[in-house]
Amino acid sequence: MESLAELSRQRRKALRLTQAEVAELAGVSERFVRLVEAGKPTIRLDKLQPLLEVLGLRLRVELRGGA
Repeated sequence: MESLAELSRQRRKALRLTQAEVAELAGVSERFVRLVEAGKPTIRLDKLQPLLEVLGLRLRVELRGGA
C-alpha cells in the first residue's frame, strides 16, 4: 500500500502541477502541500479534503475487524 505522501506526490506529478499550483487550486498553503508530501503524521482533515479533490483522490475510512 502506498502512503498518502507518496500517492499525493505521484498524482501531482502525473497531473504536471507544481506544489504551488496545487496549493492555489485547493485553497491551502504551499507549505501544507509540502508537509503532506513529506508524510507529516498529523494533518488537518479539513485542509486535506480540498487537496485530495484537486488531485482526483478520495480518502476512505473503513471499520477494522468485525463489528
